[in-house]
Amino acid sequence: MPTFFEKLNQRAKEIDSLLCVGLDPHTEDLPEQTGAAAREFCLRIIEATHEFALAFKPNSAFFEALGAEGWQALQDVIKAVPDGIPVILDAKRGDISSTAKAYARAAFEVLGADAITLSPYLGYDSLTPFMQDPEKGIFLLCKTSNAGSVDLQDLPLGGHYRLMMVYEKIAGLATEWGTNNNLGLVVGATFPDALRRVREAAPEQWFLAPGLGAQGADLKAAMRGGLREDGLGLLINVSRGISRAGNPHEAARELVERFREAGEITQPRKRKAKKEKVHFVAPLVEGLLSMGCVRFGEFTLKSGLVSPIYIDLRRLVAFPGWMTQVAAAYIQQLKKLEFDRIAGLPYAALPIATAVSLQGNWPMIYPRKDIKEYGTAAAVEGVYRPGETVAVIDDLATTGGSKFEAIEKLTAAGLKVHDVVVLIDRESGAKEALAKEGYQLHALFTLTQLLDHWEETERLPAEQIASARAFLSEHGGN
Repeated sequence: MPTFFEKLNQRAKEIDSLLCVGLDPHTEDLPEQTGAAAREFCLRIIEATHEFALAFKPNSAFFEALGAEGWQALQDVIKAVPDGIPVILDAKRGDISSTAKAYARAAFEVLGADAITLSPYLGYDSLTPFMQDPEKGIFLLCKTSNAGSVDLQDLPLGGHYRLMMVYEKIAGLATEWGTNNNLGLVVGATFPDALRRVREAAPEQWFLAPGLGAQGADLKAAMRGGLREDGLGLLINVSRGISRAGNPHEAARELVERFREAGEITQPRKRKAKKEKVHFVAPLVEGLLSMGCVRFGEFTLKSGLVSPIYIDLRRLVAFPGWMTQVAAAYIQQLKKLEFDRIAGLPYAALPIATAVSLQGNWPMIYPRKDIKEYGTAAAVEGVYRPGETVAVIDDLATTGGSKFEAIEKLTAAGLKVHDVVVLIDRESGAKEALAKEGYQLHALFTLTQLLDHWEETERLPAEQIASARAFLSEHGGN
């Protein structure tokens, strides 16, 4: 059987609509405060709009406020929705798993809804009772449309290589948890930049996007930020803009026409190719300057050359906050690789590798720079087994010479090496030299990318940027 979101995809293509019609029987819209009045109010909206509705979304609060007859009215309203049109129960439930089972039964078995809105606050186990049936869907509260959402949802999270908000973390978790294609996100149309950021974090998920109409969202900005590349993935909710219109049928039709004009939703939508940029947020890269890890001036290098730029990542040990951010950047790259443990190279990379080990929970070893002639006389320190694969961690890459020395000691101990991860590639031939011997270099930044950023943000004088580029062009990073 198709999943909830597969059915949503199919209906969106069939009727060429992204409209979610909200069924919210506000007390001021009812002639009397009864379940019967709420039922008639909603049935009138369903009859007028069903040909344009990709989905209907009754808000349980308005029915629950009317007591037992309101609950019965909600059940009747859901049953009245024509076959083939999904019904999303807007209940925003969230509780421990035993209670969640009862909520799931009420929503899906008793009321007969096809999907439900849930809070992520209690974690994965609170969602699992709702995820048992792939024909049922979940919309997880991510970035809600109300102004107060910034109080918690926009809080920045530490330990990431770029600035990440709480709502982006939720989006990332949704992609991990929604393995049965039955988990979407609630992202308010009132925050188009958040829509864009969440779309980057969750490129395939459907978003339920409230906020158009009474809350004043910009339709074009919301669609620009939230649509998937196939032109779908954005379920735009409108409630009062339809229910309080003189002619709900015409209001729904006009909305769908606006959606089509704004997004051309039935046509594949390719995003413009962007110039490749380093994946970071400015604070981390600015930190390299503020800590003095990257300096500009005149510096005599080991080779004897006088360089206008100097990199010294040994200074990181004096800044534990920045070290945490740097470790998180390594972790993002390491998660893409396969290995059993990490190997930090002496000396500058040992603190970095230690931070990565603690934060990423990977065991660490390190090859000695000088093999001691007493004790165990070990060339590689730490606990390991021959045949295991290690990912090599270093701070910089220049020519690759120090990497080969370390790899030789590691392989002599029976370990396998495929990948080397560094913070900065000085673009002096290390990548090519390592590749020639079958090793892959992964650099979080290249000098060129850093210079491009500092030029674009006008962080450094143009003459310093030009001088550094000229030196790199002539000598590489030597």
